[in-house]
Amino acid sequence: MMASIYRRGPYQWQVLIRRKGYPTQAKVFETKAEAEAWSKTTESEMLRGVFVSRKEAENTTLEEALTRYQKEISENKKGAYQESRRIENFKNHKIGKRFLATIQGKTIAEFRDERLSKVSEATVRRELVILSNLFEIARKEWGMGGIQNPVRSVNLPSGRGNERERRLTKIEEKALLEGCKEYGGEIHSIVVFAIETAMRRSEIVNMVWDNVDLKEMVIRRVGGKNNSFRTVPLSDLAVEILKSMPRQLSGKIWAMEDQSITHAFVRVRDRLRKAYEKECEGKRSEPDPAYLVDLTFHDLRHEATSRLAKIYQVHELAKVTGHKDLRMLMRYYNPTGKELALKMRKGSILKAEDFAE
Repeated sequence: MMASIYRRGPYQWQVLIRRKGYPTQAKVFETKAEAEAWSKTTESEMLRGVFVSRKEAENTTLEEALTRYQKEISENKKGAYQESRRIENFKNHKIGKRFLATIQGKTIAEFRDERLSKVSEATVRRELVILSNLFEIARKEWGMGGIQNPVRSVNLPSGRGNERERRLTKIEEKALLEGCKEYGGEIHSIVVFAIETAMRRSEIVNMVWDNVDLKEMVIRRVGGKNNSFRTVPLSDLAVEILKSMPRQLSGKIWAMEDQSITHAFVRVRDRLRKAYEKECEGKRSEPDPAYLVDLTFHDLRHEATSRLAKIYQVHELAKVTGHKDLRMLMRYYNPTGKELALKMRKGSILKAEDFAE
């Protein structure tokens, strides 16, 4: 066996390796030194019987692999839409043009640091988890040899310490509800229902009549995240909303899907913001820079949880919202000293007469 190295034009060198029992290996390099180094490594691996062809990984870009991953893996997940948005971020980034075999820990670290300058730690962590899953599946299930998971060689952002705590002001809430009503369709009812129940968008979308008990005022088998279902209590307003909904043959309560809810919510929010800026311009006053800016549908869950925290104690609230981490819930449970003292007066542990002489 002997590697053949050919010059291809003024700036490229091609290596061809032929050995019995192995498919012909061919690769192009920019310098002769790189070509010789690769040929020596490959020949050595063939002689020792440990060679694994990297051809597919060397000819598949991250963008191509992500397209396959999205079709075979992501589309079967509950959070398919959210994951598709993160996958698009990879495809639009320069890392998407890299071949899988060329992506190393250094490449991932550079991507991580660049993204951290633009978005939160939690966002970057979710993106890198997708990338890590992709490499594991490419190695174990797609048979792409000669590659390792480069994400495992870098430190992932913790995702803690930068939790989002966006709350709705009374003015924003009034404008949002009026805007949703003008928009039409189910979006108004869904937004109100989200604020009343603290349910996630995916949980609302997947609601079915079989799990609704209007008499007991509860929805059963909500969630299913990590195989954990819960029962959510319904307010009077939430019950009235459900009573007003027409029945569908599918058994589902809402006709809207995840993506359509997000699009409708964003359109309403942006329309309201533009109208507000135009109104301020007419009055020659400076608009509030925070008014409806960066508000997401998921923020409604935060808002609802904060309101429910005034009704339920933390352990009760966790049952309602489905939070597993009580430390996260403590962000919403903030009673004042006066409120705690009032509760103590109403329910003293011992009675005063127990100490009477």
